Amino acid sequence: MIDGSAFIFRAYHALPPLTRKSDGLPIGAVAGFCNMLHRYVEANTGPDAPTHVAVIFDHSGKSFRNDMYDLYKANRPPAPEDLRPQFPLTRDATRAFNIACKEVEGFEADDIIATLAHQARDAGGRCTIISSDKDLMQLVGGGVEMLDAMKNKRIDSDGVVEKFGVGPDRVVDVQALAGDSVDNVPGAPGIGIKTAALLINEYGSLEELLDRAEEIKQPKRRQTLIDNRAQIEMSKQLVQLDCTMELDFSLEDLEVLEPDAEVLMEFLGLMEFRTLAKRMAEQMGIDAPALPEASAAGATAATEVAAAVAFDAEKYECLGDAAGLQGWIDRIYERGYVAVDTETTGLDAMVVDLVGVSLCVDPGEACYIPLAHKQGGDDLFGGEGLAEGQMPLEQALAMLKPMLEDPAVLKIGQNMKYDAKILHRYGIDVAPIDDTMLMSYALHAGEHNHGMDILSERYLDHKPIPIKPLLGTGKSAITFDRVPMADAVPYAAEDADITLRLWQHFKPELHQRQVTTVYETLERPLVPVLAEMERNGIKVDRDTLSRMSNAFAQKMAGLEDEIHSLAGQSFNVGSPKQLGEILFDKLELPGGKKGKTGAYATGADILEDLATEHALPGLVLDWRQLSKLKSTYTDALQDHINPDTGRVHTSYIQTGANTGRMASSDPNLQNIPVRSEEGRRIREAFVAEEGNVLLSLDYSQIELRILAHVAGIDALKAAFAAGQDIHAMTASEMFNVPMEEMTSEIRRQAKAINFGVIYGISGFGLARNLRIPRAEAQGFIDRYFERFPGIRAYMDQTVEFAKEHGYVQTLFGRKIHTPEIAAKGPRAGFAKRAAINAPIQGTAADVIRRAMVRMPQAIAHLPARMLLQVHDELLFEVPQAAVEETIETARQVMENAADPAVHLDVKLSVDAGQGSNWAEAH
Repeated sequence: MIDGSAFIFRAYHALPPLTRKSDGLPIGAVAGFCNMLHRYVEANTGPDAPTHVAVIFDHSGKSFRNDMYDLYKANRPPAPEDLRPQFPLTRDATRAFNIACKEVEGFEADDIIATLAHQARDAGGRCTIISSDKDLMQLVGGGVEMLDAMKNKRIDSDGVVEKFGVGPDRVVDVQALAGDSVDNVPGAPGIGIKTAALLINEYGSLEELLDRAEEIKQPKRRQTLIDNRAQIEMSKQLVQLDCTMELDFSLEDLEVLEPDAEVLMEFLGLMEFRTLAKRMAEQMGIDAPALPEASAAGATAATEVAAAVAFDAEKYECLGDAAGLQGWIDRIYERGYVAVDTETTGLDAMVVDLVGVSLCVDPGEACYIPLAHKQGGDDLFGGEGLAEGQMPLEQALAMLKPMLEDPAVLKIGQNMKYDAKILHRYGIDVAPIDDTMLMSYALHAGEHNHGMDILSERYLDHKPIPIKPLLGTGKSAITFDRVPMADAVPYAAEDADITLRLWQHFKPELHQRQVTTVYETLERPLVPVLAEMERNGIKVDRDTLSRMSNAFAQKMAGLEDEIHSLAGQSFNVGSPKQLGEILFDKLELPGGKKGKTGAYATGADILEDLATEHALPGLVLDWRQLSKLKSTYTDALQDHINPDTGRVHTSYIQTGANTGRMASSDPNLQNIPVRSEEGRRIREAFVAEEGNVLLSLDYSQIELRILAHVAGIDALKAAFAAGQDIHAMTASEMFNVPMEEMTSEIRRQAKAINFGVIYGISGFGLARNLRIPRAEAQGFIDRYFERFPGIRAYMDQTVEFAKEHGYVQTLFGRKIHTPEIAAKGPRAGFAKRAAINAPIQGTAADVIRRAMVRMPQAIAHLPARMLLQVHDELLFEVPQAAVEETIETARQVMENAADPAVHLDVKLSVDAGQGSNWAEAH
């Protein structure tokens, strides 16, 4: 049973206002409603599909509850004006899909659902109620469950207890006490859900509680129950659903039927739903109706509206005065959302200047507000200083600030974190936000990148105005404030226009593809958290970096001498061509392969293989690592120190990896090597401000814990529960070595296998890592799978799932697409390994994201700042006096980050450390 009224309102609020082109009829809610029905039809097939289905609606008139209490639902506002004409159309849509459509005068949809649920239960059937309405939770149990379709979350008896603190049979008792402000159910004044649950659990029932109210020790609560008994009893009657309605139809009338193709296509054509008509036609194996071109221009699916309006630079407006800007602000308030984009003098949000702001509320209509364009080479400019036709920056921002900070206006951006950081520096805290880049990431991770140009071409069939011709390249390049306004307006306004259209395309897809929860809980709320971390930055000691650079240079020189000695001649170690000639021509080492340029390949994998044959390749690898550390970190980090703050402000990239792991840039702090002593020393340059310490909290072996959970490996679960050294335990299990006789070499091999297996490592790969014969390495892996058969089963099942669905999933619902999973040759092996690893690494990434989202509120009372996130680690800066409380608070957040969405069989564990620098803390 589908709660039709809930579907309508969900659909209405999920999509922007949409109208039918032919007559202007509002149909946005109908479009969303039809997409939901289509998803139902698509998902419910096969042997386990329902045998009966109905969409249940509220009748437009009053119910029997209004006769009982005339103020019932009295404070509910009337339906929005543009939604009212859509109510009958949603009934038409239901019938067009050949699904039973039911409502009864004088009763609410919940009563019909309750009666049908009891009839189905009494007939020995199972019943699913597709709704998240808390009033329906009293029906759960005995074969009846609920499904929150938006969150794809099933609600059983345990879910009801989680919501109300009591089982389904006592929900009405709790509701009667707590009341309901939405439905205007009075209840007992001053008693909420938690208190009500405590009382009902103590006394067993509402009637027993009211009969024994005199026994309650707390005077105020006792008197409230005594004085309001009649009101409480009436409230129970209001919330109690009628399970014995006389219906003019039976369960047999709700049998699942195939849609009548002619009826369905006629309705979809009438609504001008071109895309949905095409999908349903393909699904039913018929030709889609030929809709008139006018209908295509006014199609109601948000994706079609976005694409139908032409991109016309002539319609973009340049705003240069307060009156024009106020007109746009009024439009934005009326609409309730706006696409926003900023233009700046560069890419570093911590130092660049704001040049202009663009806005868009309707496809094809956008404006640009130039604020700091300089005099330049175009006839619109004259004289010195700022170009004419611009508002004073302070005036424009003062007008924009209330709207950009208004919680009732949704601000839509592409990579909104950047724009929010820019505006924050000008005193504006933008909220709430939606981000099309992150929507694309939640929907299409693994399929393509998520930059605006790519998204525009792929989903809007529009190639955006390129930036390079405007700014130039090389020494002649200019910043955006030097771009003439005649060129700046179409470029900037188009960005906002594209962003709005992408939002209209992606927003409904989040629901259709069941990734709304991923976007709403893991992506969108992380934006302000990361923005604050980036603004915080971390102090870096320039002198320490300089000393390290000198030390690395000296060590590289020493290695070069050794390499030249082994080669018997001097050559440029950094030249792959010269190195290849030394290795394969002079030293005649095996495996030399020339590429198209005629030079030998000398990549790391080749040098690692050769290192077992000769000492020179290993020394070159050491030299290359030092060279990278010097150029990428000890030299480059000095250039990234902000002159005003003395700190490095990295930029986090939420879409940096398909699995949900974050990347960072300018500088990249995610890839500082930790396996070598030199790499670990880099962290010594990251220091705390005087009087503070750096505090590191790091998940302990989180991916192995997740593997133990998803693969159901009891031995690993037990070891984690007992707090054992997991690598030593694995070595003991595999090699039959008692724990007390464990050597560091055996443990090292087991550690390499543990982590290698997570990444689907091959015998060849493990042999290279451990520098042992391939047969021996393959023997290790074979023995590992024999000892832990659940891992092989997990791998096989994951690959099969990927082949069938085209994606794999984390425990939190993140979808990582695997387009290469059916590839042949070497790509096939890589695709399989990626598919096997993605749910584990992705789940770990989701866990730390959940922790980061919760952290600011948890530590708000502490003088602590969250500075960095690197893989499984969070780094804080804290005064010494607050260290212990911060550790306790942050550890609590991190170790419980999976709850309540996912209950892991293995408890998460977090290691904490502190020090004056990052190396000490870690």
